[in-house]
Amino acid sequence: MKTSSLFWVYILQSEYDGTFYVGYTGDLDRRLLQHNSGETRYTATKRPWILVYSESYEDKTSAIKREISIKKRASRKYILALIGSSVG
Repeated sequence: MKTSSLFWVYILQSEYDGTFYVGYTGDLDRRLLQHNSGETRYTATKRPWILVYSESYEDKTSAIKREISIKKRASRKYILALIGSSVG
């Protein structure tokens, strides 16, 4: 029997300097807490972080592929467009 767990691709924005962080996880709430508590070395110095965008996926592979595709763009303009498309 298959359990239905979702995987998430997410974008965080630093309230410290406005930079973005893109990642994926199986537990979005827990992951945000880790980023804001300093458990994640890469994001520890730019706390606090706020969740500004997320997408859900049925499987981990799809989430990882999407995370990579967003990171390959390496564009603030693209990330802002994604965030803007999710408002409303």
